[in-house]
Amino acid sequence: MSNADIGELLWRESEDAEGQRRFALRRAARAALHLWPEEAAAVAASGEITSLPYVGPRIAARIERWLAEPPDVPAPPATRRGYMTRAEAVRILGRDPSWARRLRGDLQLHTTFSDGGATLDQMSEAAAARGYDYVAITDHTKGLPIAGGKDEIAFAGQAAQIAARNLELEQQGARLRVLRGIEMNLDLKGEGDMDPALLRTLDIVLGAFHSKLRERDDRTDRYLGALRNPDVHVLAHPRNRMFSRRVGLGADWRRVAELAAELDKALEIDATPDRQDLDVETLAIVREAGCRVAIDTDSHSVMELQFVDFGLAAALGAAIPADRVVNFMPRQDLLAWTASLRERASRA
Repeated sequence: MSNADIGELLWRESEDAEGQRRFALRRAARAALHLWPEEAAAVAASGEITSLPYVGPRIAARIERWLAEPPDVPAPPATRRGYMTRAEAVRILGRDPSWARRLRGDLQLHTTFSDGGATLDQMSEAAAARGYDYVAITDHTKGLPIAGGKDEIAFAGQAAQIAARNLELEQQGARLRVLRGIEMNLDLKGEGDMDPALLRTLDIVLGAFHSKLRERDDRTDRYLGALRNPDVHVLAHPRNRMFSRRVGLGADWRRVAELAAELDKALEIDATPDRQDLDVETLAIVREAGCRVAIDTDSHSVMELQFVDFGLAAALGAAIPADRVVNFMPRQDLLAWTASLRERASRA
C-alpha cells in the first residue's frame, strides 16, 4: 500500500468519526500525503510506524493491519484526485539531485502585512538559510480584504521596509535580496484591482483569481483575459483547486499555455500541498506549449517553505525544461525578463 492509499483510507474513516477522533484521523491523513518522506510500508519493515508524524498507537494499529492485509482502496473523489505525496516527491527528485539545486528563489511569499503568519524579516531570514538568492514578497491587494489585502498607499510603505531589509542583508554580507512583488486580485475578466502606476514600480506581479472558484463551466476566457492583462507576469495557482474542497476551474489548458508562451508569461506551480497547482497532468500540456513556469510555495509561514519540493517534483515529473523555470534564473535575468514584459506592454 502506498501513502496515498493510507491517506485516503484514513480520510474516509474520518468522515464517520466525530470530535477529537475525527481531528486525529484527518491530521494523520494529511501527514501521510504531505509530511511522510518515505512509504509507511518501508518504515514498518525497518522500524516503528509511530515514528511517522501524527501516528499514535491507535492509528499505527490501523495502518499495520492494512499493510498486513491490504483492503480495497476506493478511488478518491475528484476533490482528492491527482495529488502527489511527499514520498512520491522525494522519489522523483532523487532521480536528478541537481534539479533542486537549480532553484534560485521563491516568488510567492506572504507576510503579516496581509494574511501571513511571519514578518518580512522572519521570512527573508528563513529564505537566506535555505541558500536562496532572492525571494519575492507578494502580499494580497485591496480587492481581497478577507486576506488582509492592502491598497497602494500601504504597498508604498512596504517598499521602504523591503529597501531597509535589503540594506541589512547587504551589510550582513548575505546573498539574498528581497524583491518587491504582489499577488494582485483579478476579476472575472482578468483585470486587476491596483493602480498600474504602483504595479510598474514592482519587481514582479502575480495575478490570481479568488472568487467564483467552484464554477463548472469552461472558464478559458478568464485565463486568457488574465494573461492579456499587461501588468501580470505570472498567473498564480491557475486551477484554484484545493484538496478535498474544490476541483478547481475548468479550461482549455492548451489554449491558455499557448497564449502564455506567445506573450512570454509564466504559469505558476503552486507547491502548497493542498494546492499542487498546476498538477503534473496539466504541466504536460504546458511543456508541449512551450511556456514558462514559476515554482513557488505560496508560503504564509516559515515552515511552509519546505513544501517547494512538491513543485520541484511536479516540474521534473512533467519534464519541464530547466530553461523555462523562471526562478532557476539568476536575479538579474529574472528582473530583465519582467522588464521585457513591461517594455512589450508599453509598445502594444
